[in-house]
Amino acid sequence: MSLPPPLVALSPGDLARRGAAGERTFLDATARAVRAGLRGILLREPALQDRPLLELARRLRDALPEDGWTAVHDRVHLAAACGAQAVHLGFRSLTPARVRRLLPDGIAIGFSAHAGDEPGLAEGSDYLFFGPVLETPSKRGWKEPVGLERLAREVRRSPVPVWAIGGIGPEHVRACLDAGCAGVAVRSGALLAADPAAACAELLSALAG
Repeated sequence: MSLPPPLVALSPGDLARRGAAGERTFLDATARAVRAGLRGILLREPALQDRPLLELARRLRDALPEDGWTAVHDRVHLAAACGAQAVHLGFRSLTPARVRRLLPDGIAIGFSAHAGDEPGLAEGSDYLFFGPVLETPSKRGWKEPVGLERLAREVRRSPVPVWAIGGIGPEHVRACLDAGCAGVAVRSGALLAADPAAACAELLSALAG
């Protein structure tokens, strides 16, 4: 079973709306980020149909190095076919315990956890993304940022490794690591950045330092 690398970049989330041009832009950003050292990507595209998502996931696998890591969000039935190392779940997904019975051995299960989740909701997962830690437009009006102190408390009580998510920039990485996180997950500050290679290189440098 392969856990995420210290930096996981999330896909934009709206590639179905962006069409072919948006997909090309995303793959170009990915290629540049991979050359800068990125090894982990979570493909979270809820509006993409199965076939285009499977094809995109396979192209991501080809773009990553041999030791690269990819996860698909929710698409349990596609994980093995696209060569993913993990399936990532949320509170609307099947439970990790149920998904474990459906997956081949060796595919990890991740879960996006938030403050106030029902007890046991993430039970059976192999790793967590916890947040939003800081203010982020994608969660505005839905989930308030929890801050670094709450992050540290959640990491201490978690039985599995935790990646911080939500508004994380290079300047926040050290605090997340000091809180006990195994790494960080980033959307707008990675593959959506104006210079994805520079953004990922800066995040990786902070993680290594």
